[in-house]
Amino acid sequence: MSWHVSPLWSPWLELGGWLIGGTWCVRANSILRQLPTLPDLSAPGWDVATERELSLVVVVPACNEAETIGASLDCLLAADYPSLYVLAVDDRSTDTTGAILDDYAAKHPERIGALHITDLPDGWLGKVHAMQAAVDATRSEFVLFTDADVLFSPSVLRRAMAYAEMEDTDHLVVMPTAQVKSRGEGMILGFFQLLGFWAARPWKVADDRAHDAIGVGAFNLVRRSALEEMGGLMPQRLTVIEDVTIARRIKAAGLKSRLAFAPGLVLVHWAKGARGVIRVMTKNLFSGFGFNPFLLAGAALWIVVFFLLPLLGLAWLPTVLPALLVLLSMASMYRVIGEYSLIDALYGWAAPLGAVMFLYAMLRSLAYTWWRGGIEWRGTVYPVSELRSFNDPFHWMREGMERRHRMKNAAPSRLRRWVDRWKR
Repeated sequence: MSWHVSPLWSPWLELGGWLIGGTWCVRANSILRQLPTLPDLSAPGWDVATERELSLVVVVPACNEAETIGASLDCLLAADYPSLYVLAVDDRSTDTTGAILDDYAAKHPERIGALHITDLPDGWLGKVHAMQAAVDATRSEFVLFTDADVLFSPSVLRRAMAYAEMEDTDHLVVMPTAQVKSRGEGMILGFFQLLGFWAARPWKVADDRAHDAIGVGAFNLVRRSALEEMGGLMPQRLTVIEDVTIARRIKAAGLKSRLAFAPGLVLVHWAKGARGVIRVMTKNLFSGFGFNPFLLAGAALWIVVFFLLPLLGLAWLPTVLPALLVLLSMASMYRVIGEYSLIDALYGWAAPLGAVMFLYAMLRSLAYTWWRGGIEWRGTVYPVSELRSFNDPFHWMREGMERRHRMKNAAPSRLRRWVDRWKR
């Protein structure tokens, strides 16, 4: 079976098919070549200690996390990194989270502290405020921001700190391993990880000239001096995806950012089932587009064109080959990325269904936000008008471009440098 296409549209559709197929091949080739160049902290070579003792505070903000916080704190207590202190923040919980934190702090006062927040100042998101409160209450060379449902292997903090010391970095993201417990979770998370490699190139995170920035809430390690240089978390006090914003601010400030993999060493279970994952995405996705419906619509259209239209290309002879190139590229990317994320590459067969589920989550996030006139976050409702300027995805990119432009103009020209050397 082959579609009948008007001769007027035929050459344009064929050209479009080859452009899409070619773009997929270029990105797949980059991933196949570049991902193996990134460090894998689970490798035996990274089973080392830091040369000098670097103090580390792990900040665990928690709001109604009674079901998961205990397991997370147990993992941190088992960590073999010596200069470690954990500060767990009870952010206005209404369940037994606060009592659990107090119990751990009483039993392990040298390793765990509990901070209770009862009031939220105006103009702050609860989680960001909890993170800043923890930073203000501690002193250490490095701060690791994580979540209350993350499980750490005993050695991952030591390995990560050794890598951060070797690279003398200001910011380190260790990509977590998603625990996939159902087919629905695998389909949508498999697609989400693939989409992430289109949004940002991990191998470009270390390139100061590139805009690529990646932040992950499960493991966002920041040098305290860098955080203070950027003004702490105050400039992003109303950002919903605070982890990515930290990464963008690091790049905009010209500070050093690094990314590493550690398959199986940092575990996180997003939510139960595909419905649970979609519910989690509902409160975050629209904010990722700066609460701009046109940006979200453009991204949705791009997903349709790049992930769904190639399937239709299989039904028209002139676009069969480029459509097959797309599917082959997609399969190879699922396989290579899966070696690090541990999400089964077989979920690549369900990528179109994952794309449909993700599109639904995007539209659901848009509809819920506009219906409510804002978002509800940890019991507080924030209007879109108040959030939009703090969640602009291009704000820190522009800051970085302006900084690089100023540095370029301030630097002497090649002729000026030659004249100066000649005079000396």
